[in-house]
Amino acid sequence: MKRTLFSGLTLAVLAVNPAQQAFAEWKPAGPITLNIAFRAGGGTDTQARLVGEALSEKKGWKFIYKNITGKGGANLARAMKGARADGLTIGMAVTETFTYVPLISKKAGYTWDDFDYIITTAPTQMGLVVLADSGWKTMEDVAKAAKDGKKLKFAAMSPRLADGAYVIGKKYGIKFNTVSARGGRGVLNALMAKDVDLGFIAGIHVKGIKAGQLVNVLSAEGSRLRMSPDVPTMKEVGIPYDFGVKFLVFAPKGIPADAKKAYAEAFASVLNDKNSKARKFVERAFGVPPLQVGAELDKLISDSIADNKKMLVSIN
Repeated sequence: MKRTLFSGLTLAVLAVNPAQQAFAEWKPAGPITLNIAFRAGGGTDTQARLVGEALSEKKGWKFIYKNITGKGGANLARAMKGARADGLTIGMAVTETFTYVPLISKKAGYTWDDFDYIITTAPTQMGLVVLADSGWKTMEDVAKAAKDGKKLKFAAMSPRLADGAYVIGKKYGIKFNTVSARGGRGVLNALMAKDVDLGFIAGIHVKGIKAGQLVNVLSAEGSRLRMSPDVPTMKEVGIPYDFGVKFLVFAPKGIPADAKKAYAEAFASVLNDKNSKARKFVERAFGVPPLQVGAELDKLISDSIADNKKMLVSIN
């Protein structure tokens, strides 16, 4: 059976005639503020703006884009927690913002339960990346270099990924000097400048992999990477976690049910359109995932929280 982009959407949604789709019943009463957790030009920002552009053309919806960056999405989450749940304010972040940051920060100012989760848009393609000219092709090569005395700098773009560096080092009996980077682009730039030796990158490095400049030595996802199918996952080498995340759309707690449904169906209609710029971007950078909504999305959040709690216990 051919796999569709949808997963978890109701049969009623899938069966509806495009001219009769339910989301047409709800219309925003004014411009929609779409808050974005990460910097302009990044993967989250690009997806948000491309979908917004498509919905402006298709439905006449008007969007105001705001980048509220910092703290792994926590700054946006705090701002969104206090927003009106009237359907005119939504946000785009990643699962880690809700499933990890509140666990490690007593001052996060929010919990996962302060929001309504609307739809996922894409997974990452998180790889542990090194420069090809390092000569390393596997994680064992990296570990040998460290054991031979090379001091390795590891770039991480979030606290969870910094903890991932610790978990990997513990598995291989080595230590990294972990440094923070601003997003995947920051990790990529640091690698290319040889300011660091390795780091997590979430998909924007696919061109570098294809060009032979970069090498994935591990998949940090639950499955192997599309760009490097021969590279093992962390779980396959005995590390019982994955560090991939999913991009998602969310809203302040209590958004009207018809607005929540309308957004889920509207975003899905764009991401399911093979000719849309948003779909092409997501497919090129991350692959085409099943979209998750409703109870399936809520379960993704709760399962991620449980896994992160286990990891934190193991490293503390």
